Amino acid sequence: MGASGLSAADSFGPNLARQDGELYYLEQFIPAAEADHWLETLLAGLAWRTESIVVAGRAVPVPRLVCWYGDAEAHYRYAGVDHAPEPWTPGLALLRQRVESRCARRFNSVLGNLYRDGEDAMGWHADREPELGPWPFIASLSFGAERRFDLRHNRSREILNLPLAHGGLLLMGGMLQHHWRHRVPRQPGIRAPRINLTFRAILPPP
Repeated sequence: MGASGLSAADSFGPNLARQDGELYYLEQFIPAAEADHWLETLLAGLAWRTESIVVAGRAVPVPRLVCWYGDAEAHYRYAGVDHAPEPWTPGLALLRQRVESRCARRFNSVLGNLYRDGEDAMGWHADREPELGPWPFIASLSFGAERRFDLRHNRSREILNLPLAHGGLLLMGGMLQHHWRHRVPRQPGIRAPRINLTFRAILPPP
């Protein structure tokens, strides 16, 4: 078990990854009525923006809206883009406290993704940036339309498909980011928005 491993006493249920990492899902972490409130609050209250990533030397818009909040020192670079955090909103700070209490961990930042409908998506990737440390631990909280979350093992090519529900909390730890990639695929039939908050611990520069 790596430095970000979860002890058996944490009682998150079965490890869904089964090999090379830790993956747990708490389907009703936030009750439905409260999750409705958070969806409306986060849609209206966060600094959502369009973002581009650098692909083959060209800036390409990503098919979703994003935001980055956190402690002042929690700078993050991914996909060729540097992110300086916005200060925590009261709502995000409260959600962070809830997630930290459940996970017995501290997070100093959160990446928000807003999928406006089923045409918005995220491609295959792993969260392995140096700022996340050798064993990244990420807590992913979802609000809004249920979307499919796919994972693919790098060696065996095993595929896992998880429906992430309104108010659900997904935990990724151990060696998962080293051995698996994940994505949120397009689902054209979905018309409603989904917000995903991924709480992270950004390490200070060496």
